[in-house]
Amino acid sequence: MDILKTATDWTRADVMSSWVFVLFGLAFVAASFGFWQLGRTEMARAYVIPGLVAGVLLLVLGGGLLYGAQKTLAGLEPAFTSDARAFVAAEMARVDKTLADYSFAVFKVMPLIVAVSAILMMVLHGPGWRAGLITTMLFIGVIMLVDTNANARLQAYKGQLAKAAEPG
Repeated sequence: MDILKTATDWTRADVMSSWVFVLFGLAFVAASFGFWQLGRTEMARAYVIPGLVAGVLLLVLGGGLLYGAQKTLAGLEPAFTSDARAFVAAEMARVDKTLADYSFAVFKVMPLIVAVSAILMMVLHGPGWRAGLITTMLFIGVIMLVDTNANARLQAYKGQLAKAAEPG
């Protein structure tokens, strides 16, 4: 098994996930612009600011992850060629930390935010509140969608790293 190729493929998939965040960010910004230009009702105009905020946050998130993934991609081969065992150990540690972060943030905190937003929608009836809460649920939903896929890829990558770390 070529662990360098596996690591490179996984990192390239991570770059792709970063681009998905960027594309969703652009979609939120475009929708916000559309509500600003074409929105005739108070409810439609209420989506302008929350959509813009969510879009910018997704663009920043995607851009930051894209930068980190590109930097990781550039450092894979030198790290592997200098010491393959240390590379696998470092990758295992990075994977374990990321999986622990996903376990807490993506699978506990984010669903809680969506649930609280849904409950608040039943109580808060103003257009600004509704638009903000709906946008929050969509924003968190996008992050959960992308990160759930990334988590599954990361689990598979961890299994391949474990095989590479086995003696023999």
